[in-house]
Amino acid sequence: MLTYLDFEKPIAELESRIRDMNNLEGGEEINIAEEVSRLEGKRDKLLRDTYSNLSPWQKIKVARHPERPHFREYVENLITDFMPLAGDRAFSDDLAIMGGLGRFMGQSVMVIGHEKGHDTQSRIKHNFGMARPEGYRKTIRLLKMAEQFDIPVITLVDTSGAYPGIGAEERGQAEAIARSTEACLGLKVPLVSMIVGEGGSGGAVALAAGNRVLMMEHAVYSVISPEGCASILWRTSDKARDAANALKITAQDLLKLNIIDEIIPEPVGGAHRDHKLVMETIRKALKTAFDELSSLSGDKLKQLRREKFLNMGKLV
Repeated sequence: MLTYLDFEKPIAELESRIRDMNNLEGGEEINIAEEVSRLEGKRDKLLRDTYSNLSPWQKIKVARHPERPHFREYVENLITDFMPLAGDRAFSDDLAIMGGLGRFMGQSVMVIGHEKGHDTQSRIKHNFGMARPEGYRKTIRLLKMAEQFDIPVITLVDTSGAYPGIGAEERGQAEAIARSTEACLGLKVPLVSMIVGEGGSGGAVALAAGNRVLMMEHAVYSVISPEGCASILWRTSDKARDAANALKITAQDLLKLNIIDEIIPEPVGGAHRDHKLVMETIRKALKTAFDELSSLSGDKLKQLRREKFLNMGKLV
């Protein structure tokens, strides 16, 4: 059963009434099919109106929805002949970042992305998508492998940020993130990055410094989480909603600021409501991006990517 967010309460009530009506046995006094149709029309309009006017704070809740597609599902639906690759060849394997070789529409690709998990057990296993240094060093290893064999790269970003634990800091978290970002910027093969849920801080940028940065309609991308920002500025996380409004974290804001290149539309009601439609939409967007990049040389790809990120924030 679908999990409803707090602002979806009126929608949940309508869908509950629709389920109740469908379970009734018809009689002469009432035309159940007609009533269900009326309620469904009302529900669909309410869903459209609600999701066309989401606040930044509401978008964060949608981006964090537990039933949004995650890395494994994207791979299962978009990539064939997937072969996972593990380990950073230095310390261990980090399951918060997963990657491997496969084929996208017949073309060999390297796929790397954050995996949050879908239930309590898998979320703990994947550390809620918060990578440690070895996760970023694994990313670097896979990026170098892709370049060595002239294979394009897809990255799927969905993390609240890199893991802030003592062990991660002891093993060089900041350096690993910086090196991963550097590896993305220096890559001589096409790199298409997709923000599919949360894009949090350097933990996201380390995988998102691509030639094309695509972003789902209700995803978010920021230098810090609203809760973290509020704790620093106001000394309380109660101001997270205000921080979300100030941070300009929505896809619509970021497209205006030229931080991302394209917004990928989601089904009405968010990606968690129609996984199949989401996969088809992303497949078309990725194909278009790779078609645009396929004719460029390795040096040109590197140059354009570097110029793209150096131009961000430049005052004219």
